[in-house]
Amino acid sequence: MKSIISWNVNGLRAVHKKGNLEEVFRMKPDILCLQETKTTPDQLSVELSAQDGYHSYFHFPTVKKGYSGVAIYTKEKPLNVSRDMGVEAFDQEGRLIAAEYPSTTLGASFTIINVYFPNGGGAPERLRYKLDFYDYFLDFINKLHKKQKNIIFCGDVNVAHKPVDLARPKENETHIGFLPIERAWVDKLTSQGWIDVFRHFYPDKTEAYTYWDMKSFARDRNVGWRIDYFFCSPEMLKKVKSVEILNDIYGSDHCPIKLVIKDM
Repeated sequence: MKSIISWNVNGLRAVHKKGNLEEVFRMKPDILCLQETKTTPDQLSVELSAQDGYHSYFHFPTVKKGYSGVAIYTKEKPLNVSRDMGVEAFDQEGRLIAAEYPSTTLGASFTIINVYFPNGGGAPERLRYKLDFYDYFLDFINKLHKKQKNIIFCGDVNVAHKPVDLARPKENETHIGFLPIERAWVDKLTSQGWIDVFRHFYPDKTEAYTYWDMKSFARDRNVGWRIDYFFCSPEMLKKVKSVEILNDIYGSDHCPIKLVIKDM
């Protein structure tokens, strides 16, 4: 079995200082995908840049410090690591990193893509940026799927898809993260064959959230949103054994999610 953990850490150095990152490493994931690292190369300690037993890869934003950023820690060295979709406006924010693994890993090669999707809040142009990112990313993974059948993408997608995916859907119908136009993109994603792995295994599960507002202490009351996902191609789904939300891990306004892949 191989395990993959995805987590929006809301600051890599902060979650490391609190000890929660080490808590996740003690679970010994084969691959750890982190989003919103909020760091630059010169700010990484040796421990964070070279975690014992792992190869580490980062995508740092080039336009704004202390913002965005993604990382992959992996026990097995990938065949290839890429950081770009090919559009400067998206790539400069450090939102994507992908690792390709050889056929020996699962009996077939596979690619994992770790993504921190834009939030879309604030100025109106940021919602447009988010929607454009969504559309381009879907084209990007569909093109990749023509060459690589086994794909997983994970991360903070910044949208709750269905009313079951947040505690207060009625109150949030006009709020960023649950707008009809954002949810329609997830409809489009799934209609083109991409599978929300958690909902595949737990189609009707309620009160299953991955994000809580810290200012209102929403986590204490489990007033949350499920906006962190594992999606996979139909071919990859055959290799998935289980998925779970690790809501007992603290340190961020998000909790980690975990995917376990069968040995082939």
